[in-house]
Amino acid sequence: MKRGFYVAFVLLIVALLARSSFAGGSGVYPNGAEAFLVGVAPPPGFYFENYLSNYHADSMKDNSRNNIGAFDKLNVDAEVMRFIWISKHRILGGNYGQHLFIPLLHVSVDFNVPVGKERKKNFSDSGVPYIIYSPFILAHHFLGGKLHTVVSLVDIYIPTYGQDDNNLANVSHNYWTFEPVFAATYLPGNWEFSIKMMYDFSTKQKNSPTIYGVNPDRKPGQEFHFDYSISYGLSKHLRAGISGFYYRQTTNDKYYIKNGTPAPVKTLLKTDESNKSEEYAVGPGIWYNYKNMFFSLREQFDLSAKNHTKGNTTWLKFIYAF
Repeated sequence: MKRGFYVAFVLLIVALLARSSFAGGSGVYPNGAEAFLVGVAPPPGFYFENYLSNYHADSMKDNSRNNIGAFDKLNVDAEVMRFIWISKHRILGGNYGQHLFIPLLHVSVDFNVPVGKERKKNFSDSGVPYIIYSPFILAHHFLGGKLHTVVSLVDIYIPTYGQDDNNLANVSHNYWTFEPVFAATYLPGNWEFSIKMMYDFSTKQKNSPTIYGVNPDRKPGQEFHFDYSISYGLSKHLRAGISGFYYRQTTNDKYYIKNGTPAPVKTLLKTDESNKSEEYAVGPGIWYNYKNMFFSLREQFDLSAKNHTKGNTTWLKFIYAF
């Protein structure tokens, strides 16, 4: 009985320090991944894209946007391969296509106090968390080439089911996400204005890892988010501008708390259900085209975060047209 009280007390202290078990929602989409000319689909053909990114955060914000004392730092390195096929077949006036993403991630996260089921301060993991596939893309071009749109009926995040239930830096997971996508680019003269809007629905996650040392099932909340960019063409092959994103969790997470969970932890999980995440960022970038290759380099700084880490991301993107 004394041991049970001690465990519950330690969990309560950790929870009071941390205030949140991590960001809510699914968090599967790497916010800010797309930017310049995102609404301009290429001509019919086959294309390869490669994304390299590094995200580093040294603060975690709570529901009041204050720092969480138990958190130290998070680092995420990613390489994402994307394969795009645009056909000559036309549906509703647009070119039909498909795309497939294969992401490889390495995640490390450090806390100032021992957390999780194994009472550790440091966690890391590497792997392919999911494969993203869209079976139905339509690309349109309007106003003599000034306005372009791309619609993906749904990007499907297919999990690899390699979830480690005791690892708070776990890369893989065991739930699906379905994400309708709409992107548009407007090109008045040398200017470019682009936006990619998405809304995410996820299935239930089995044995979700938490800082509290318990693994309840979790239904991630729904999410609305968009990437954006504004740039100016310095020449036919070079443009410079800004890019960023806005993210907001729109519905609560849902925890399915198991029997035997200590009462203080039950209370904290119930509180976490309503702690929706929000974040936005902006930063400079350049875009360059050489023959059948396209390059972009961007930096994005999180300006504000709620129930989420706050840091900065470096993006390097390469496109090759076959």
